[in-house]
Amino acid sequence: MFDIIGKRFRFFTISGIVILICVIALSSLGLKAGIEFSSGSQLTLGFDNQVEASEIRQELQDLGYTSTIVQTTGGGDVLIRTPVLNTEEKEQLKTDLASRFGTLTEKGFVNVDPITASQTANIAVIAVAVAAVGIMLYVTWAFRRMPKPFRYGTCAIVALLHDTLIALGIFSILGGVLRWEINLMFITGILAVIGYSVNNTVVIFDRIRENLTRSESSDFKAIVNNSLVESLTRSVNTSLTTIIVVLALLLFVGSTIQNFSVVLLIGIVAGTFSSLFIAPSLLVVWESSEWRRFVQWLPLLKNKQ
Repeated sequence: MFDIIGKRFRFFTISGIVILICVIALSSLGLKAGIEFSSGSQLTLGFDNQVEASEIRQELQDLGYTSTIVQTTGGGDVLIRTPVLNTEEKEQLKTDLASRFGTLTEKGFVNVDPITASQTANIAVIAVAVAAVGIMLYVTWAFRRMPKPFRYGTCAIVALLHDTLIALGIFSILGGVLRWEINLMFITGILAVIGYSVNNTVVIFDRIRENLTRSESSDFKAIVNNSLVESLTRSVNTSLTTIIVVLALLLFVGSTIQNFSVVLLIGIVAGTFSSLFIAPSLLVVWESSEWRRFVQWLPLLKNKQ
């Protein structure tokens, strides 16, 4: 039998290293806010001739647009993000680009003013916070017949924060390297990750509850480990099948839901890891009063358990 719980501090170390990298990325690179959160204009153009994003970026700088973002889509269109443009400025920009690169077609145009962007950002933060609090209350209520049910809700929230932080950190790196921006599809993906992560965690917690009720053993660690082993195949298979679907969305649907697909892909991997190796292990640490050992478990200070 796999001794998952016996290696819990190794999994904490792996998770801690990944989270540390994500925190460093977030503090140094930050997140590049999309048009929905920072205001501005986004112009989608299709060029008859083959044009590189770097060429368009250089031309925009020559025209005086120094703070622009240029990206290409899977369909070959070009997304140009600029400060807020009025109708005349937009038409002039199209004329200038057409004279340099040839015939072009406007595929879309979005203008978001600062007030709307600020309201959208506030609503997104509130939505994530309300989802987290609601999940903690629900998990606590669902396990109300267990001793200390609040621990189950708290551990589920810790796993949720673990997955969300990893998704944010990786997107920060993608933003720094590939200039990816977060938008409403990103927030939708984060909410989907929250739901997926908690669903996996609750399934495993439910197996722990069943085994605790019918087991004659008083060894909490052994019961949790047995529950994890019993749930391992189901969790991995569910995650793999979901990953296949998300990869299909990412490869064939294109840039429209790119942020949603990528954040969901990251969240599935992180959520599977946290639901199997982090949340149940935290329950054991809490039950065994191992918090001091948990805090002191640093790879640089300890080489083995």
